[in-house]
Amino acid sequence: MKNIKTGKFLCLIILIIAAFLALFPFYFMFVAGTNTNTDILAVPPRLIPGFELAHNFRSLNGKIGLLRSIWNTLAVSVIYTVISTILFSAAGYALALFSFKGRNIIFGFILASMMIPSLVMYVPLFEMMIKIHLTDTYAGVVLPLLANAFGIFLMRQNMLHFPAVLLEAARIDGVGELGIFVKIVLPNVRPALGALVIYMFTGMWNNFMWPLIILGSKRLYTLPVSLAMLDGNPTNKNYAVILLAAAIATLPVLLIFFIFQKQFIAGVMGGAVKE
Repeated sequence: MKNIKTGKFLCLIILIIAAFLALFPFYFMFVAGTNTNTDILAVPPRLIPGFELAHNFRSLNGKIGLLRSIWNTLAVSVIYTVISTILFSAAGYALALFSFKGRNIIFGFILASMMIPSLVMYVPLFEMMIKIHLTDTYAGVVLPLLANAFGIFLMRQNMLHFPAVLLEAARIDGVGELGIFVKIVLPNVRPALGALVIYMFTGMWNNFMWPLIILGSKRLYTLPVSLAMLDGNPTNKNYAVILLAAAIATLPVLLIFFIFQKQFIAGVMGGAVKE
């Protein structure tokens, strides 16, 4: 019994240390945004909140148009998340609960597309956007990224073992396929939907390379692209402003994860079910 208690105590100590090491960089990032550059570069650095938050925020907004960049990123992320959630859920529903010729072949091609590095696709996608005149537009940012195999895979796996009896009963009662999808299937895969929302929103919110390629006007820049513009003279960087920008960019992602963490875990576990 004594050995068991000792083992539990050691595990608790290890978990506390691991949690501290994981959370400290986030704490320092948020605290540094409220201090001056001198406080951050001091030895040891200041580890308690300061009084420079308002000044750093004004400086950041003046350098990159922070509020405009946040609005741009939020608009693109929300639009992409809504459209992709609808499309991927419908595709997963069709691939999981409909029996038609070539279904497994189509799903195999979707899985195979996950093996293609995204960097390889940027040049042909950019040429395509030029031909259809969608460069320097938010449509050009969103549309190519809707071809996301992982979202379809996640929803298909979560719907794969949905009880067919419920679907047949609904069809006998005269419910159409759209009604079955919206009123019966989606409410029963809410954890997967929560996980999908987190994946899609955070993926677009943090996306840097494709918006950098497709957007040419600074007024359209998303937050990751705007933050890259902060990289100035390496001998005269304002690290307080840079860390404040990083904290602001991280905060929405953390909030969404904490809100949907139960759905995220349940959705990922549901997607692990094998056929």
